[in-house]
Amino acid sequence: MQIRFTKMQGAGNDFVVLDETDGQLGLTAAQYRFLADRHFGVGADQILTVRPSPAQGIDFEYVIHNADGGEVEQCGNGARCFARFVRDKGLTASDTIRVQTKSGVIAPRLTPDGRVTVDMGRPVFDPARVPFESAGLEPVQQGLGQKWPLLLDSNGSGATVLVVVASMGNPHAMQLVDNVDTAPVASTGPLIESHPRFPQRVNAAYMQIVDRGHVRLRVYERGSGETLACGSGACAAVASGIRLGLLDTTAHVDTRGGRLTIAWSGNEADSVFMTGPATTVFEGQIDLPDSLS
Repeated sequence: MQIRFTKMQGAGNDFVVLDETDGQLGLTAAQYRFLADRHFGVGADQILTVRPSPAQGIDFEYVIHNADGGEVEQCGNGARCFARFVRDKGLTASDTIRVQTKSGVIAPRLTPDGRVTVDMGRPVFDPARVPFESAGLEPVQQGLGQKWPLLLDSNGSGATVLVVVASMGNPHAMQLVDNVDTAPVASTGPLIESHPRFPQRVNAAYMQIVDRGHVRLRVYERGSGETLACGSGACAAVASGIRLGLLDTTAHVDTRGGRLTIAWSGNEADSVFMTGPATTVFEGQIDLPDSLS
């Protein structure tokens, strides 16, 4: 089966974008993995699919698959690329787009400077809703936030790290580090991602605070490994930092792929807003094998 695709990136977080507005391709998890493969496929952190409006008042449906073929709830950098894609392809003439995701409705807005701002919805810190199984743990209180002790192996010999758990439609575990360049992302990221206290797995974020309006961030994403940027992770990390009393209500987030700007009032009833780039890299056509394992 031959399919057309667009390769895009937002702050280095890269995507294969598929247009299913005229009919679904019916891809399998193995075919999504093939597309994401950087040697045999196109190569991407996630596969983004554009589908028609599922309901009145919604412009499009937005479906996200990670590099491992699994469907996930949210991708902030992908949401910006999604908005840029539908506008550039003439699928909409609107600057603000209402998009249905697996975790709810988001509203990306294209700005005059070429960037995209996304209303990412409200942050969730209730452990049960993240979800995070907190039974038997005593959190460390800081400001309005809580840092939870997380043992990184099951036999008691591993290290314990303190994480703030939050959901931006998908689960995140954020820890503060002195220097993101030396943070043990490769070694502890997989342990946190698949920790049994996170029944849906989790994105592991490592945040270095430069000052009250500036942080550096690395994220080990579930199903993708470390990526050059994670939009929802940046939102969760900054919101967590605000709750801990360490950040102002707007902060620049420097990832390895570029800068994002995150704004949140600190009120749990208010949305988090993310602004950043969205760029088309190239377009193409690929012969997708019908049978893959």
